[in-house]
Amino acid sequence: MKARAVLLTLALCFVGAAVSYAADDAFMGTWKLNEAKSKLSPGTPKNNTVVYEASGDSVKVTVDGTSTDGAPTHSEWTGKFDGKAYPVTGDPTEDERIYKKIDDHTLALTVMKGGKVTTSGRIVVSADGKTRTVTTHGTDAKGMKTSSTAVYDKQ
Repeated sequence: MKARAVLLTLALCFVGAAVSYAADDAFMGTWKLNEAKSKLSPGTPKNNTVVYEASGDSVKVTVDGTSTDGAPTHSEWTGKFDGKAYPVTGDPTEDERIYKKIDDHTLALTVMKGGKVTTSGRIVVSADGKTRTVTTHGTDAKGMKTSSTAVYDKQ
């Protein structure tokens, strides 16, 4: 009887760990922009592919896309989903990004340039883990307000 209780306890621990890992894993992987389902502001850059991957005890986010003039773009961010600012490399329109975990499928996003917030929004992964929706509001380089909803499919 004692052995059975120990085995049941161990099994529950493994299930709990697996569920916890799967929840943290909701954002991980490669996401491709689904332009047909997206509502992007005219004249804004497109993030065509976004990759979330583990980097030690942090997360690395790599973004490949196109600028407003059609030139290829590439940026990288490595940090934690803890609400603190971490540096961005490769994007002249931002130098820091903040991600804060709201729940297992939702992140708050803040983009900064020179200590000033330029864009804020939310990133939500669907319950089935197949779709990622990024809703942002901000101000472009010309001072115009922008609002976009980008829908991504998990690859």
